[in-house]
Amino acid sequence: MNPTKRQIAAAMAFYSGEPIPKKTERKKNARPEAAILAAVLAALRNHPRVAWIERMNSGAIKTDDRFIRYGFRGCSDIIGQLKGGRILAVEVKAPGGRLTPEQCDFLDLVTRHGGLAFVARSADDVLRTLA
Repeated sequence: MNPTKRQIAAAMAFYSGEPIPKKTERKKNARPEAAILAAVLAALRNHPRVAWIERMNSGAIKTDDRFIRYGFRGCSDIIGQLKGGRILAVEVKAPGGRLTPEQCDFLDLVTRHGGLAFVARSADDVLRTLA
């Protein structure tokens, strides 16, 4: 069994006569939407009304001295299609998470043109909306 970094630091401190370092507090999940996203994806992939779905990413990265944008502002976290042919757009948010104006506009655009667009804060939202 390999010792942890804390165990090594404590042993080194003990043998050198220094105070043993205190246990550091675990960081809280900096991305609370990650677990919700996984549950929502699973619910959509297993739902009989859904033909296909894909996880979408949007943003920008800096490479060398320039930014490269991928996706588009407001794009939903999940894009797909229902078996009847309608487009499906799902924005995943943690409880208390807010939509950006661009996300609201995109969900509204999809809905206005006959698609199904909604915000999911849990897998239950998926089941309720697709019922």
